[in-house]
Amino acid sequence: MSDVMLTTKDNPFSPFTQFDEWYEFDESNHYCTLGLIARLAGNSDELSDEDYEISINKAIQEIINLGISSNYIIVHDKK
Repeated sequence: MSDVMLTTKDNPFSPFTQFDEWYEFDESNHYCTLGLIARLAGNSDELSDEDYEISINKAIQEIINLGISSNYIIVHDKK
């Protein structure tokens, strides 16, 4: 799993340690963050796990750079 994730400023749950609660909050507020990332990252069974993670990280950065919503932020895993 990546050490960075995309979330919204108002989501009180950690996507790293409280994923189910985080996801429920995200979907119930119609952010659909995982769907947005998936649309931008694409998916191919031909990608290695490492390449897939790179595409996810690029999609997250693109969402931030494009300013799709000022509510999105990147959070880091506190390992």
